[in-house]
Amino acid sequence: MDTNFVVGLTIAIGGMGPALAIGLIVGRALEALGRNPEAAGKIQTNMILGIAFAEAIAIYSLVVALIIKFT
Repeated sequence: MDTNFVVGLTIAIGGMGPALAIGLIVGRALEALGRNPEAAGKIQTNMILGIAFAEAIAIYSLVVALIIKFT
């Protein structure tokens, strides 16, 4: 199998999961804000933390793809 194909597949799969997770996190946070606007600060803090964790998974897949590419 071609190395470039494997790298592209790694990035595609590794980016799809976090993208879906971020969409779900933000969607649920907006629903929560619609129901309880007084809790905006707490909801926003938890939302940003969840987005950061999801984004870290995408960065891990980028690192794995770079390791595959250059080894």
